[in-house]
Amino acid sequence: MIHSKGRILQLQNYSVNDGEGIRTIVFFAGCPLRCLWCANPEGYTGQNQIMYLQSRCIHCGRCTRVCPVRVGMNLNDPSERVKCNGCGQCVDVCLEKARKNTVTEMTVDEILNKLETQMLFFHNSGGGVTYSGGECTAQPEFLADLVNQVYDMGLNQAMETSGHFDLKRLKPTLDKIDLLFMDIKLIDSEKHAAFTGIDNRRILNNIAALGKERKGIVVRVPTIMGINGDDDNIRETARFVKKYLKDPCMELLPYHRYGEDKHYQLGMPYSSDLFRTPSEEELQHLHEIIEEEGVHIVSFK
Repeated sequence: MIHSKGRILQLQNYSVNDGEGIRTIVFFAGCPLRCLWCANPEGYTGQNQIMYLQSRCIHCGRCTRVCPVRVGMNLNDPSERVKCNGCGQCVDVCLEKARKNTVTEMTVDEILNKLETQMLFFHNSGGGVTYSGGECTAQPEFLADLVNQVYDMGLNQAMETSGHFDLKRLKPTLDKIDLLFMDIKLIDSEKHAAFTGIDNRRILNNIAALGKERKGIVVRVPTIMGINGDDDNIRETARFVKKYLKDPCMELLPYHRYGEDKHYQLGMPYSSDLFRTPSEEELQHLHEIIEEEGVHIVSFK
């Protein structure tokens, strides 16, 4: 029995986008990056936050009556949001589900029990488990415990990561991962810092080091016109991938606005005017640039 606990955003079954076959994605809470376009901003921190769906609120006042720190009903008001400690008592009494917790503590055994219910789908489709977030490597001990147990179950394992981690510490865990998706948001370090909050030196070093040792790495670029969807960034990223990966592969993930509502529900700003989804023609053009540099295009859509 493994009783260590992790902070989990959700388990998503029946995914077909993040590895082979039908998969369950385990979303970990916590991330060192602060990408302005993040689709899962609830994963920024490992602490529970309360998402407020204002359109569902009927102003019954139950939440304010149980709140130990006297937060008002409207969590979109910054003066109220700042007082919230994420205890979740308001979520328990909200009949309209206008409030929602972001983080749940789960043990390895609790996650394994949920995975057991999906075994038929895994085996029939050649699927497995994918670790994502937030950033799964932000909880290295819990990740290691979970990966070791799933490895013993004989399931295929994939991981989506920003690449910003202590490689020496994570190496034994990564050795048990069959398919590793690693992001390069921007190849230029200063631009990377401007849009994600940190520079990319550790990320690039980790990709280069892992690329020399193993196959099964796909470099992903969340492709956003106006940020990183220009020819120069994609070409330089492809050249880096070609240089350091044994089997150089890239996947371009067109920007989507699925995270916009989450930002509002968490009282976070969202500069949507900065971001644009690439057209099919623009995406094809970028694919051609990547292929010109000798890198394979892959897709897990």
